[in-house]
Amino acid sequence: MIDWYFGAPRRALGLICLACVLMLAFGLYLQHVVGLEPCPMCIVQRYALVLVALFTGLAAIFRNRALQVTGGVLALVSAVGGAYTAASQSWLQWYPPEVVSCGRDLYGMIETFPLKRALPLIFRGGGDCSKVDWTLFGLTLANWSFIAFVVLSLMLITLLLRRRTVR
Repeated sequence: MIDWYFGAPRRALGLICLACVLMLAFGLYLQHVVGLEPCPMCIVQRYALVLVALFTGLAAIFRNRALQVTGGVLALVSAVGGAYTAASQSWLQWYPPEVVSCGRDLYGMIETFPLKRALPLIFRGGGDCSKVDWTLFGLTLANWSFIAFVVLSLMLITLLLRRRTVR
């Protein structure tokens, strides 16, 4: 089974892309059908997921080994960034700030503040980011997002290391 996955890097990259698209579709379902509003940190995690899907999808299209490795590395960086954001949000949910204030939304922060000031505000979160709206098996969306990004990162690392040793 593992050889089927790692023996064909284009197939593996395509499956990772498909998994990301399905997770994005689930997030949109939760937003538009269930009615959960995403916080700024959720939006950042979605962007990270979009980048992982984009980079792995493009890498799966090309037969060129260098392009596949480049796409895999860029996807890995995006997945690690998503995992960091999800971990930060999980921390906020486990240890909510004493003063809960619903901060500006992501777009309002970017329009109002320069990017170097907006990014720390996004990762600091606010009342919305520490709120738990949905759980599955006792884990919040941020917890599941962290798990998903870690699994994606491990798959990409394994794929990249395997590509490096197979010549």
